[in-house]
Amino acid sequence: MKTDPISFAASSPMRAAYSPLTHSFSSFKIGTPNLDAAIAANNSNFYTYELLQSIAEWLKKRVDIRPTVGIICGSGLGSLADTLTERNTFPYEVIPHFPKSTVHGHEGQLVFGKLKGVPVVCMQGRFHYYEGYPLWKCSMPIRVMKLIGVNQLIVTNAAGGLHSDYQPGDIMIMKDHVNLMGFAGNNPLQGVNEERFGPRFIAMNRAYDKELRDHAKKISKDLGIESFVREGVYAVLGGPNFETIAELRLLKTCGVDAVGMSTVHEVLTAHHAGMRIFAFSLISNKCVTDYDDDYEVNHAEVIDTGKMREPILKELVTRMVLKMSELENESASANNIDSASLMFDY
Repeated sequence: MKTDPISFAASSPMRAAYSPLTHSFSSFKIGTPNLDAAIAANNSNFYTYELLQSIAEWLKKRVDIRPTVGIICGSGLGSLADTLTERNTFPYEVIPHFPKSTVHGHEGQLVFGKLKGVPVVCMQGRFHYYEGYPLWKCSMPIRVMKLIGVNQLIVTNAAGGLHSDYQPGDIMIMKDHVNLMGFAGNNPLQGVNEERFGPRFIAMNRAYDKELRDHAKKISKDLGIESFVREGVYAVLGGPNFETIAELRLLKTCGVDAVGMSTVHEVLTAHHAGMRIFAFSLISNKCVTDYDDDYEVNHAEVIDTGKMREPILKELVTRMVLKMSELENESASANNIDSASLMFDY
């Protein structure tokens, strides 16, 4: 008999502990740590395919909308979810086995709804490594989105501008990234691979979809904002401290244009699951690379820059969602034609 991991963990007199090395559950008695406590310990990835599927089913039972586009709302874009129609909102703390967002400016909820008629799901607030969460937990919601039906993802963030031409308020379309934490062996895909999401080894040279990037540039031109829309390379560090001058000089030598503390682990997980990805950074401040510069970056500045660009960011994302829906419909129509042709190909 198949057991729902969520129901099992909540109601059984025995608790389920997952072993990532054997892909199996072991049981332990009430009075010892339960599944939620084991997940909270952050020692091993307890999010099995079955457990993630159960979280997805929990959500699907409570909402009629079936989103195909997911949006991670970074600083300056949180209010986008407030504009959705037919909204259903789930604070992270009520979703079984979800972490909690602890960063000021991040609402901490999953919002289902329609954006100009397109069914979407938004993360209002993400999870960061510096909050004490391992990367597999930070990126877990991406896999839940996939199981709900999401196959295209928009990822946004606030980042420091390292490129000498970048100014606060600029928008950088991400064409690539440098995964500093990955250099140290810290990757959300570590551990036994779950083939039902994707293969063990994945190429990353096409992670940031070129067609979507080209459409974003055209939309930027249509909006009249092309003068402050860039395209560049993002680097992720663990945080929560901002970078030292020496670190920034090193990254600049490596071809990095903007620096932040999120996004890359989400992109890795989404790309592994076969999602099309569009990502951009709002440049919230200029990085300090001169020892004689007395300026110090602060989080309040990040929030303020986000508020300043909020209307433009909303419009950019809205038009990208409409374009992504259009592309998906075109692809579905083409697949249907191909299938029909095969049926009559004798």
